[in-house]
Amino acid sequence: MADAKNEKISDPDLTLRQDVESSTEVVGQVSDINGFENQRASLSNGKFNRLGWKRLTVVLIVEAIALGSLGMPSAFATLGMVAGTILSIGLGLVAIYTSYVVGQVKLKYPGVQHYADAGRLIMGKFGYELVGAMFVLQLVFLLGSHCLTGTIAFLNITNNGACSLVFGVVSAIILLLLALPPSFAEVAILGYIDFVSIMAAIFITIIATGVQRTDAGVPSDWSAWPEENVSFTKAFIAITNIVFAYSFAICQFSFMDEMHTPKHFVKSIWALGLIEIVIYTLTGALIYYFVGHDVKSPSLLSAGPLISKVAFGIALPVIFISGSINGTVVGRYIHGRIYDSSILRFINTTKAWISWVALISAITIIAWVIAEAIPFFSDLLAISSSLFVSGFTFYFPAVFWFMLIREGKWYAKENLAKSIINGLVFIIGMIVLVGGTYASIVDIMDGYTQGTVRGAFTCAPFE
Repeated sequence: MADAKNEKISDPDLTLRQDVESSTEVVGQVSDINGFENQRASLSNGKFNRLGWKRLTVVLIVEAIALGSLGMPSAFATLGMVAGTILSIGLGLVAIYTSYVVGQVKLKYPGVQHYADAGRLIMGKFGYELVGAMFVLQLVFLLGSHCLTGTIAFLNITNNGACSLVFGVVSAIILLLLALPPSFAEVAILGYIDFVSIMAAIFITIIATGVQRTDAGVPSDWSAWPEENVSFTKAFIAITNIVFAYSFAICQFSFMDEMHTPKHFVKSIWALGLIEIVIYTLTGALIYYFVGHDVKSPSLLSAGPLISKVAFGIALPVIFISGSINGTVVGRYIHGRIYDSSILRFINTTKAWISWVALISAITIIAWVIAEAIPFFSDLLAISSSLFVSGFTFYFPAVFWFMLIREGKWYAKENLAKSIINGLVFIIGMIVLVGGTYASIVDIMDGYTQGTVRGAFTCAPFE
């Protein structure tokens, strides 16, 4: 019976629902525990089911509104004000829709605890492993990008006061410590600090660049249209930076698994999505308008020597709090797989805590290595977006709708409009995957060949 359950999944929705809810491989499901351990597991489950829709919104903000906003002005500079604004708003609305689809999957298949479990629904065991690997790699890349940003921040604040490797290690240690609390409800408390931090940093940068432009007495060289003779590679790097900004769907299954009323998720994704669209579009447009084509990435570097130090100092909470939640999510996923049938998955014993700390430490070290190996902000965001966000935000949700949510034929009158929309979303995902990956690899190779970036694992400061 167990073997039959793991074979290729057939078409009926009932089979899919039973598979994900009954499979012993669904991450975090605990069997064969009784007595005292069963009581302990029940208490621990209560600890991990405390999120309402408002707290979920805060947790999503912590995870989502961070580095994406810092890369928007540079993307606008490459694409021009018109294309940048259209893409920022358009991709944001698409991300809200695909996040809605992800939530519908969670409601229909409550046993889905992570994105990998949804991968099992559409591709069986292969999909579970493939999406699980993508899930882990994306979150580790995200953690690495926050480690890199922390290094840039410390170097900027201290005027390159120490070897960049030292600041990289310091950033990694801070991310490690903040990732140790295993419950997302605990992270939500830090979310308010996180949100104030990024909003204050962005506001200061916008004001500072605006004042600098007024003092200069001449308008900047911003343009409504793309840069002259912009290359395919540079344009696609800019597009993938915008895609990266809307990558919140990746953790949605994990967060919804801690909700006491999962059906309220719609309020959260609309609140987050609209907040993101407003923040990203205004940040990209205003800073680009004030600075022009010389805007830097991350954008806080454009605020001038003194103000950029202030902005980075204020942004430190968002750099590390938002970064650490990625470590917590990927740690929860891996820890749940290792101890899927053990009380240790609840992280409430000495042995469980030792394994949890060791796992978070290993994840953070790998993220630090990635940050040092790809030490340039825009390309690290671009390769992450191309390889992983393209799937989690675009083509996987489109497939979910066709295979898991749709009822009736795709060309039926009631389904035709959604079929077209999801088909277009799938195509967007494929274009980002292929074009973005190619552009990222070419840009990284060109950077090293032309010597326009510092080397990997070096004390040299960032230019």
